[in-house]
Amino acid sequence: MSIDNKGRRSFLTKSVVAAAGISIIPRHVLGGPGFLAPSDQLTKAIIGCGGIGQTHINKEGTRLLAICDVDRNHLASTSAKVGAQVETYTDFRELLLNKDVDIVHICTPPHWHGLMSIMAAEAGKDVWCEKPMTRTIGEGKRVMEAMKLHGKMFRLNTWFRFRSNFYGLGTPVKKLKKVVDSGVLGWPLKVTVSGVTGFNWKFYWVGKENLAPQPVPQELDYNMWLGPAPEKPYNPHRVHSTFRGYWDYDGGGLGDMGQHYLDPVQYFLGKDNTSPVKVEVDAPQQHYDAVGTWRKITYTYADGCQIILDGANADKKAAYLEGPNGKIYNGFKSTIPNLEGLINSLPDPEEQITSFSESVRTRKKFALNEENGHRSCTIVNMGVIALRLGRTLEFDPVKQEFINDEEANRLIDQPMRTSWAN
Repeated sequence: MSIDNKGRRSFLTKSVVAAAGISIIPRHVLGGPGFLAPSDQLTKAIIGCGGIGQTHINKEGTRLLAICDVDRNHLASTSAKVGAQVETYTDFRELLLNKDVDIVHICTPPHWHGLMSIMAAEAGKDVWCEKPMTRTIGEGKRVMEAMKLHGKMFRLNTWFRFRSNFYGLGTPVKKLKKVVDSGVLGWPLKVTVSGVTGFNWKFYWVGKENLAPQPVPQELDYNMWLGPAPEKPYNPHRVHSTFRGYWDYDGGGLGDMGQHYLDPVQYFLGKDNTSPVKVEVDAPQQHYDAVGTWRKITYTYADGCQIILDGANADKKAAYLEGPNGKIYNGFKSTIPNLEGLINSLPDPEEQITSFSESVRTRKKFALNEENGHRSCTIVNMGVIALRLGRTLEFDPVKQEFINDEEANRLIDQPMRTSWAN
């Protein structure tokens, strides 16, 4: 069944806490045993112990209390790495009952991100979620509702808006933000994301058509791996490192790298509270199950700004950032005279909280949270929907729905398997 208003309420209120018939109060809001004093070390759990999950083990000096995976081999190898004092789970709902866990790191395939984030918030946990934030636009809305309702902090795990050099540009995003805010390039602006400008869309993240059913390995709980996704026969190409090639779980290279590339663009263009009004695609007809490649995706905002994803690297002379008065190329080369001097003379952007531990302790939003993260994920998911349908779509950024296109709107809130939707 699709997630209509009734389904949305059940999606938001479906809770491991209610299912267990108990009430969980996180230790950082208690004054008795388990109270989190300012000097205490924050605790965490990791759901999903694959390659990405391994990178979360030592983040920010938090203490790891529990790990969870539906693949017993992943769980055993990670347990051997982190030590027997860390509890192990195969069902994340049981992990969420652990009242001593402050932060849950969600490192699963994207088809789990929305539901797990909501259930973690309901269980009193703050959430550190891998990208893309959600597999659908509707799930992103539900995550925002849940974080607000339960007063939880949320961090999306892409960081280029606030630290590190931004891929081929060879510069932190802060410099781009200062240039855009200065108005020196003029308006509207065009951003081209391609191999020419220093970015790689990972076209090898594609699926295989007509997968032959195979026996499920003993170590894998495939039913739990699928979770809310449609029930389809097991094939090893659907899971683990190649899951991104299937629409049920992700969106290929666009899903994998989209928020890394697009969230900083949203930030420096000042679009954190809106979305494009149109998305156009140039791509082969997509398979109903397996993700394919695409040549070009163009997003246009109401004010004329554009983001062009040039997957085919067709524009060999493309500038990364271009306005009526100048251009910036990869390597931070520019047609603007003395650009570095101009940047040094400009005020820095508004300060952001760039440590999630600080966000959890102060209860102030992280730099990339459920609200601005939902908007940059919406850019990704608009492109995914346009690719799947093979046509141009118009979008209402306020209502967050497509205009005069029922088929596209059905992909905003996609069905979940009955056991998870009710």
